[in-house]
Amino acid sequence: MQIIRLECKTESDLVPAARILIDTYPNARVFAFYGSMGAGKTTFIKAICSSLGVTDIVQSPTFSIVNEYKTESGESIFHFDFYRIRKTEEVFDIGYEDYLFSGSYCFLEWPELIESLLPGNTVRVSISGETERLIEF
Repeated sequence: MQIIRLECKTESDLVPAARILIDTYPNARVFAFYGSMGAGKTTFIKAICSSLGVTDIVQSPTFSIVNEYKTESGESIFHFDFYRIRKTEEVFDIGYEDYLFSGSYCFLEWPELIESLLPGNTVRVSISGETERLIEF
């Protein structure tokens, strides 16, 4: 599959970008988001969750490592932030396999810290830029 590049000049551009991502990978459930601190990973994940019908407040799970959100239809979506992970054992302790292989959407921030544990079918999303965002997947 070819690389898709989307330029998002404003936050409102993230909503159609989110829909394009989900529609491009209709069977994918694990998405890894790469980008520097402040690149907009959480903001883009908020847009994706909104397009999937999440009714909860979406925020970075920096301290809890994982947040669970519910959609309007009651489905679970899991949002991870691995920034504070220091050892692989910590990921095993939270039962990451139960989440990543659940069939539910899983959105991972800072996946480079657990790269060796990612499923082979993980969709990799790169976000770069300071004011205008370039999203590639």
